[in-house]
Amino acid sequence: MTFQDNLKRWQETILKQTLDRFPERRQEFTTSSGIPIPRLGTPSQAGSIGAAKSHSEQVGFPGEYPFTRGVQATMFRTRFWTMRQYSGFATAQASNKRYRYLLEQGQTGLSVAFDLPTQIGYDADDPIAEGEIGKVGVSISSIEDMSQLFDQIPLDKVSTSMTINAPAAVLLAMYITVGRRQGVEMSKLRGTIQNDILKEYIARGTYIYPPTPSMRLITDIFSFCAKEVPNLNTISISGYHIREAGSTAVQELAFTLSNGIAYIEAALKVGLAVDDFAPQISFFFNAHNNLFEEVAKYRAARRLWAKIMRDRFKATNPKSWALRFHAQTAGSTLTAQQPENNVVRVTLQALSAVLGGTQSLHTNGMDEALWLPTEKAVRVALRTQQIIAHESGVVDSVDPLAGSYLIEYLTDEIETRAEEYISHIDEMGGALIAVERGYIQNEIQNAAYVAQQQVESGENIVVGVNQFETEEELTLERLKVDPAIEAAQRKKLKSLRKKRNAAQVAELRTRLESAANSNENLMPLFIECVDNNVTLGEICNTLRGVWGEYVAKGF
Repeated sequence: MTFQDNLKRWQETILKQTLDRFPERRQEFTTSSGIPIPRLGTPSQAGSIGAAKSHSEQVGFPGEYPFTRGVQATMFRTRFWTMRQYSGFATAQASNKRYRYLLEQGQTGLSVAFDLPTQIGYDADDPIAEGEIGKVGVSISSIEDMSQLFDQIPLDKVSTSMTINAPAAVLLAMYITVGRRQGVEMSKLRGTIQNDILKEYIARGTYIYPPTPSMRLITDIFSFCAKEVPNLNTISISGYHIREAGSTAVQELAFTLSNGIAYIEAALKVGLAVDDFAPQISFFFNAHNNLFEEVAKYRAARRLWAKIMRDRFKATNPKSWALRFHAQTAGSTLTAQQPENNVVRVTLQALSAVLGGTQSLHTNGMDEALWLPTEKAVRVALRTQQIIAHESGVVDSVDPLAGSYLIEYLTDEIETRAEEYISHIDEMGGALIAVERGYIQNEIQNAAYVAQQQVESGENIVVGVNQFETEEELTLERLKVDPAIEAAQRKKLKSLRKKRNAAQVAELRTRLESAANSNENLMPLFIECVDNNVTLGEICNTLRGVWGEYVAKGF
């Protein structure tokens, strides 16, 4: 009897008898992307694990093209992913204390959150920054702040990720300068700058300049770091915020890779060779609720990017083909109701990232739907990663879910559906034009609307929100940012401006204005500026004077 005959027999007997007595909970089961979930995974659905040729082309082996099963041959059998906690609040001194605490607790890399004024290039004493200093991240206005942020943290031993985009080049210049003052050469610095401006136009909003000069800053970083800072990831192309804005898993993957294509094309346009800068490109994905869909998403991402880089851009270095990514658990899924439940959500989301082969992971604190996470909350979040790493056994085999009929089916489906989106965006003229037309934003908004309707109708259950509610009094410890830090930061900047060489600052800003009007790589000048106490706001305002500010269109 063939497999198909056996399947038909089972359907007509065992399955029919069961369904007659116990109807299924839903008429149709789907993922967040609308992909039908089969009742039973079968070989006919998992095309990638059929013939030997299909297996080698679609699944293959870890550490080699198409990297479906991971970017290293041994993955976590050799060493674990970098365990990070995205953190930063109040002043550089307060955040430094938190970083050192986390490192003492076993965290293996830092992830810096900057406050809103820093993210959009304003100093702490700028009137527009009033009321926002240190609220959603650490306040950084000058090289003094940056030095205090990394005080007693050896930058040749600790990998640092910085979530900064529009002024990424300036913050990188500060980081390089702090390293040099510690005696660490640029070539020894490790870490990542997010530096992904396209997703800011799409989903997040902390942009400053119009697209053309913004892309110029990114390609300046690519060019400079390829020669001077080879161990730094020069961009972290982010699907995380696209997903947080309401996209599906397929949209997250498609729009992120379309943005990646745009960055590659921008770098090629200014004369960079693809294999010179592509190995330093990394990605940042969301670890969301549907465990199997998320695992498949990461596997599809690696396979699709490898094909894009090898076949479309003719990269020849396997490091250019390999998609490396950081993952963060989904902040948008956290609930203010019954916040302890978030520990369970975060655990499952983190598990999906680990099973999907992440290189770096941040786990959210249970209280982040309410306020900045407390020391206890971040410790529990870090312990979640450590328990998965040391106690669960899921890291002892490379890509342990490979060969699952369901996983291979979902991997193929996500890749195919993402390719359709990418092709459509290509036909429009690329990601930048798709953003300017509002196409990507509208697709995300529509998906978010559907998801919200499903929650409000009760079709999708959120435990503690639309079912299993309880009356409760919150007893969690709360982290509060002292409003006095704002005055302290202003005072600190006033002192800096008094003691620095004002004539030198003016001369550097004049040179910067001239360079911004040319094709000169701006990174060396940014380093010179911050080293001589030119502030973040002064640099960004000088560039605003040359390039103007981006104003989003209504769609």
